[in-house]
Amino acid sequence: MQHRSGVSRAARVSVFVLLVAGWMATALSSVQTAPQQVSSPSAPALRAVLESYCVACHSQKVRTAGLALDTVDVTRPAANADVWEKVITKLRMGTMPPVGRPRPDTAAYDASARWLETEIDRAVAAAGPNPGRPATVHRLNRAEYRNAIRDLLALDIDVASLLPGDATSDTGFDNNAEVLSISTAQLERYMSAARRITRLATGIPPTGPGFETFDVPALLLQEDRQSEELPLGSRGGAAVRHYFPVDGDYLIKVRLRTNYQDFIQGMGSPHQLDIRIDGQLVKRLTVGGEAPGRAVPSSFTSTGEAGDPKWEEYVRTADERLEARLPVKAGPHLVGVSFVRKMFEPEGILQPRQAGEVHANEVYYDGYANVGSISIGGPYTVTGPGDTPSRREIFICRPARAAEEEACAAKILAKMARRAYRRPTTAKDTQALLGFFKTGREAGGSFDAGIQLALERMLVDPDFLLRIERDPAGAAPGRAYRLSDVEVASRLSFFLWSSIPDDVLLTVAESGTLTDAKVLEQQVRRMLADPRASALTDNFVTQWLQLRRLSDVVGDSIAYPDYDTNLVESFRRETELFIGSTIKDDRSILDLLTANYTFVNERLAKHYGIPGVYGNRFRRVTFPSTDQRGGLLAQGSLLSLTSYPTRTSPVLRGKWLLDTILGAPPPAPPPNVPDLPETGEGGRPASVRERLQQHRTNPVCATCHATIDPAGFALENFDGLGAWRTVDEGGKPIDPSATMPNGVTVHGLPGLRAMLLGQRESFVGTVTEKMMAYALGRTIEYYDRPTVRAIIRDAAASQYRWSSLILGIVKSPAFVMRRSQDAS
Repeated sequence: MQHRSGVSRAARVSVFVLLVAGWMATALSSVQTAPQQVSSPSAPALRAVLESYCVACHSQKVRTAGLALDTVDVTRPAANADVWEKVITKLRMGTMPPVGRPRPDTAAYDASARWLETEIDRAVAAAGPNPGRPATVHRLNRAEYRNAIRDLLALDIDVASLLPGDATSDTGFDNNAEVLSISTAQLERYMSAARRITRLATGIPPTGPGFETFDVPALLLQEDRQSEELPLGSRGGAAVRHYFPVDGDYLIKVRLRTNYQDFIQGMGSPHQLDIRIDGQLVKRLTVGGEAPGRAVPSSFTSTGEAGDPKWEEYVRTADERLEARLPVKAGPHLVGVSFVRKMFEPEGILQPRQAGEVHANEVYYDGYANVGSISIGGPYTVTGPGDTPSRREIFICRPARAAEEEACAAKILAKMARRAYRRPTTAKDTQALLGFFKTGREAGGSFDAGIQLALERMLVDPDFLLRIERDPAGAAPGRAYRLSDVEVASRLSFFLWSSIPDDVLLTVAESGTLTDAKVLEQQVRRMLADPRASALTDNFVTQWLQLRRLSDVVGDSIAYPDYDTNLVESFRRETELFIGSTIKDDRSILDLLTANYTFVNERLAKHYGIPGVYGNRFRRVTFPSTDQRGGLLAQGSLLSLTSYPTRTSPVLRGKWLLDTILGAPPPAPPPNVPDLPETGEGGRPASVRERLQQHRTNPVCATCHATIDPAGFALENFDGLGAWRTVDEGGKPIDPSATMPNGVTVHGLPGLRAMLLGQRESFVGTVTEKMMAYALGRTIEYYDRPTVRAIIRDAAASQYRWSSLILGIVKSPAFVMRRSQDAS
């Protein structure tokens, strides 16, 4: 398809490649407070501990895990901080020496770790911090790109279909600069996305009608009101947000759910189907109840026996005319499709509720009809560009005559470029965009077309797509330097909002006062109070807790007949609301472990056994006791994503806890590890615990499982979907007791929670490290550990509130400084 401006795609790609190549070619002083001195052993005492318990495995001769401690200078830990920080982690966790080997007492563990930390932190405080060196070029990931478009152009669209997916680094986050590369194929996608987005934003009519389909998950039950965005008295369906590009006529078409033979469900009786725009009813349709001939019993469908041809034709085609063609104003609208709710039960024997694949394949001829998809097509006629939020954001002036166009365009583009490039714009920036404006104006024949092409060029500029931090001229190689206030503003906005700075933040940065401690704290607190701070939950929390994997959760319909998509989505929403509330209310992050409340709707409340909750709306509920519920560890989201479809997995749960909660991920399993046996010895039925004990008789497996399994055993009272139970899959009583690697015995959820609170600094440290890696867009290295410990010490005074950790990260040398390139 030829571009309206006459500028070829190849030429555009070449221009962008040259721009990127050009950019590629090419600190606030913060003194870290030394920790207080504590009573700790001397270097000889630590050497004695190492000789007694460690060097048998970790010596130059053996070098288990590549670590030799017999030759490392223990009198100067900072000289080998990379080695000693690994040792500190093992000491704090009590995971070494392995279970079964002679081990020091708890006091020796703590004293040794504390002495090492004190010595390293003291040396760092004296020598000055190492802020690290994130990659010079940091591409926006898809979430950041979407949010930037939203805040820049007042246009919120899903860019998942426009841009390639982002890789996830070993930090667990997709905003790590090291994995956000740029390829030629990606450049093509960014250019295509920029064209589509700017045409939508400026109201340029599409070249022809488009069609977008929204599929409703096959395992989503539609027996009740589906969403708060659908009216009371409705059932099933879906509400989707769609951006209508211009004022014009559009088609909304609904297809109903079918079984595996393509028979539409629920056609034995009539159903009223409503189509709404922004809550207003635009059309009511009736479907079902008109099938001619003889109905095919459900038992026939399972055997594939054919029915009356006319009946079959009807139940396969009854939804073909479920559509509405209507005029719609340009801009974002909520399209709702739902049935008018009828309360009834089919005659005959009451049938059990179907779930899983059985639910998806059942005919339900006499039951409910269900929406399978909603498609929106158009525009088929265009009546105007419309008055949209995007056009109001962009067109801040309107030229009355041709002579005024260039000045107005310069005003528009200078304003947009300042936000897009996240810095003060120069005359050169504006002139470059004006050149594209003139080309677009001439080729498109209108002022709006010229602005559209200039904005398209802006969205493929490296200063928009890339976060670039350049070493200042004359910076000494390998030395820390201050970031500019504008660079700090960009780091801050992408950390808290996953988006570009707003006018307030950018103005403060341009004034040169942002990195003043009081001003910086004011801006952080302002930004945390802004709705855009929900990005911390949407992007940081979901990746830290691995909630994005919830879409992979599947419950076997026999083992877990309660499984359906509604339940899994309720799991996700519960955790997002729970953690989001702790951030919004600035609670202690220890509440993530100890809270006596959560958020549920009727579906989730029934699953948890909570009475008195009705409807699809989530609301906060308080538990009378936290022995069975309370905090993250008892939430279905985390319990289900660490289970298998047919059973629980203490191994997956233990690994998740070590990695996500305690920050001590276990090593990868060795090759050719045997699978967990399906039965006990002699083929007799056995519990998961018994089979894991059998598995651990293999010496290759024993060491790792002794560390991983205990925490998972403590959560065995929760089944694979997080429901409370007292017997396992085989009907045997649950034994939730476990002996942790440090020798502490815990019993169930209360015991595990108490153990974690007993070593709260490990949990707080893990959250801080994860959040710091997310904030910096790089892996946390050994030289960052003193900074993490300083943040934790300072946050203790405020009970580890979210704001204290976030402020600690933002004020740290790692955030406001950067190390220059080492000498080659």
